[in-house]
Amino acid sequence: MYNAKQYIKFIEEQMLAQLTLSLTPPKNLTNQHLLVLLPKAKTLPQDLPHSDLLKTVLARRSLKVDELTNTPVSANAANGALMAWTMLDFSKDAFAIQTQVRKAMQLLLAEKPKSIAIVVLGDPAQRKLAAELAVYGAWVNSALLPEHKKKDERKPLRKIELYGFADKQAFVSLKAQAEGNFLCRELTVLPPNELTPALYRARVKILAQQHGWKHVEFDLKKLRKLGAGAFVAVAQGSADEDAAIVHLRYTHPKAKQTVGLVGKGICFDTGGHNLKPARYMHGMHEDMNGSAVALGILLAASQCKLEVNIDCWLAIAQNHISPKAYKQNDIVIALNGTTIEIIHTDAEGRMVLADTLTLAARAKPDLIIDFATLTGSMAVALGARYSGVLGNRDELLQRAVSAGKQSGERLCAFPLDDDYEAALDSKVADIKQCTLDGEADHILATRFLKRFVEDTPWLHIDLSASRCPGGLGIVASEVTGFGVAWGLRMLLEGSLSV
Repeated sequence: MYNAKQYIKFIEEQMLAQLTLSLTPPKNLTNQHLLVLLPKAKTLPQDLPHSDLLKTVLARRSLKVDELTNTPVSANAANGALMAWTMLDFSKDAFAIQTQVRKAMQLLLAEKPKSIAIVVLGDPAQRKLAAELAVYGAWVNSALLPEHKKKDERKPLRKIELYGFADKQAFVSLKAQAEGNFLCRELTVLPPNELTPALYRARVKILAQQHGWKHVEFDLKKLRKLGAGAFVAVAQGSADEDAAIVHLRYTHPKAKQTVGLVGKGICFDTGGHNLKPARYMHGMHEDMNGSAVALGILLAASQCKLEVNIDCWLAIAQNHISPKAYKQNDIVIALNGTTIEIIHTDAEGRMVLADTLTLAARAKPDLIIDFATLTGSMAVALGARYSGVLGNRDELLQRAVSAGKQSGERLCAFPLDDDYEAALDSKVADIKQCTLDGEADHILATRFLKRFVEDTPWLHIDLSASRCPGGLGIVASEVTGFGVAWGLRMLLEGSLSV
């Protein structure tokens, strides 16, 4: 059974490695795990640590110096220490550079060291970027995600020594981002028996207490009274009435704008009466990833003390099959009065988001961003290396795509034109929940959601990149935490107005 004290202890054990900074490395680097990052060049610089060893490695592998931009290399020094080197091509985009740093870093982290040293070379701008990426990569990839093996021999990274860059302030937001990314991934990988809606709500309550967030829950009793029929329709199939919409609020005394973050938190998705086959039901404990992304952004923004108010809305429920579960041809009334004809019970995400978005819009934020592992059609369209973005303002979409390029969490924008709406016309209700043919479902789902945000500036992120085999960008684990870095970048840019 879930124990709050055990959870707090677990979080404390996941403290990120301590960072020490120095402009110049000692003459003899004796660290047992050393990463050297240098800018792309045809020759090696004179001040390169362990240059003779690197030359030997390059000769043995018949590699030219500048091929280090494609292939990180490693070798053991005479004292047994593991050295790794790579070159960074700073003309490439953020995603490509992040990937190169991650591949080089993994050569060291694979040994689960207690400490690593990082040396960055180049001009001041190059050293700053390399240092930020390397330290962030060490933080985010050394955090121990939950495992349930009888014997867990993993050891967390405790110390990072950085040489070549010494501005501590540069790492404040990065550390917060790493903590937000880890929270997102830690929640997402938990098995469904350890993250039921009740257990999830308990964890969120502890986080709210720890970080001083205002915390309000709209349980099923309240939601029925409010008339949130879309959310209740999905939740009613569960034996335990533990579903809820959870509202968290972070405020800053100097904030002039407010953003609403909305996250789909389906802790397990069977598909309901339209039951998923085993192949597609496996992994559906991760269907709450959108809510974990929203939480991760909220945590990172709080740790950074960003001058923005954040309303975070988590739609926490399960989609089960039972005699009480909603079914095809039901007509339900959403919180804003819209009547919905149920076409497919596996399209539950847009149902719980509909009422949650209504609550978010009623709070009158300057911007709403919702996150959801919403549609299979987005995964078909993009695979697992991009996520999709749709919205009701062109300027917002452009800003979102730009933030994706800068953060290394890439977004592809999709259309949301009015003529798509005809596919959702219903003869018996205001709107169909979806169609049965599935064509352009990622667009139709967003057209459906658009009815519940009023005219609030709004972005919808369909998280097709929430899991990527082999890792993605700077993150080495398959569960990527995609969206946290992007969201923080959007908030750090300043004005939310369009």
